[in-house]
Amino acid sequence: MKEAMFYERLEGSDVRCNLCSHNCRIRPGHRGICGVRENINGTLYSLVYGKIVAEHVDPVEKKPLFHFQPGSRSYSIATVGCNFRCIHCQNADISQMPVDKNMIIGSERSPEDIVAAALEAGVQSISYTYTEPTIFFEFALDTAVKAKEFGLKNNFVSNGYMSEAAARAIAPYLDAINIDLKGDDEFYKKICSARVEPVKRNIELFPKLGVWTEVTTLVIPGYNDSVEQLREIAEFLAGVSVDIPWHVSAFYPTYRLRDAPPTSAATIRRAMGIGREAGIRYIYAGNIPGEGENTHCHNCSELLVERFAYRVTLNRIVDGRCPRCRTQIPGVW
Repeated sequence: MKEAMFYERLEGSDVRCNLCSHNCRIRPGHRGICGVRENINGTLYSLVYGKIVAEHVDPVEKKPLFHFQPGSRSYSIATVGCNFRCIHCQNADISQMPVDKNMIIGSERSPEDIVAAALEAGVQSISYTYTEPTIFFEFALDTAVKAKEFGLKNNFVSNGYMSEAAARAIAPYLDAINIDLKGDDEFYKKICSARVEPVKRNIELFPKLGVWTEVTTLVIPGYNDSVEQLREIAEFLAGVSVDIPWHVSAFYPTYRLRDAPPTSAATIRRAMGIGREAGIRYIYAGNIPGEGENTHCHNCSELLVERFAYRVTLNRIVDGRCPRCRTQIPGVW
């Protein structure tokens, strides 16, 4: 265990966790919504520091990050736990383990162990992913600081619910983040047991903090696939920056949401069209191999990066620019 960051002591040995926007008030002997931060005699502890439950080398496109070192590989890690209760979570076996099974498992790793493994694997970055990285913030931060010392970049794949204080603390060591923008506030309340506004605030904040930002929306038939909902998301993103890549991904039934059908390619194409109408320059299809994966110059439409199923088959970007018209392409190349 490690003493947690971002909490305050209250009367009667209660504590207030300020790591994420739930701001849980936690009584002694109890845990926050994430299931991995416990109040022990008036001190809040992280129960997952260094307890790594998933550890893999992935293409960075799988995060998905399409405008960040395309074709590179990323050392990806996670602990159990999550501060959301998404009923369609594809990684529920580990994200919901502390709640569903009252279990916390993982192999003991130090930040030095992770960085050494990443260097040995020859990757260019470390990704904090699979579950919500905010809930293992202390370990992620210590690892990110150590990774920077060895020239590795750091990426979060996040639900975007961290507090502003947490966002500002990690930003100096974070190179990229993909944030899920899942739907409107009603969707968040019904499907995730959360709210949308903190997520939107962080989508606005991270680019200002110098962190390359991409956004993903998993389109679920009957839940967040209406023209009105998709237009609301697209117009919000365009209002933040038309250069934020938007990944609209297909849903497949899983966990506790098995009554909705898989998302059709036609629905994804419609969502992409709504994004283009809103002015977003870079829109990608997810979970449909061969559909909407390539990057084209927003100025002259030249093919820049060709992909198939998270694999880059062609990259024509030179010094961050289109080889044809020399337009600067937003991203980290």
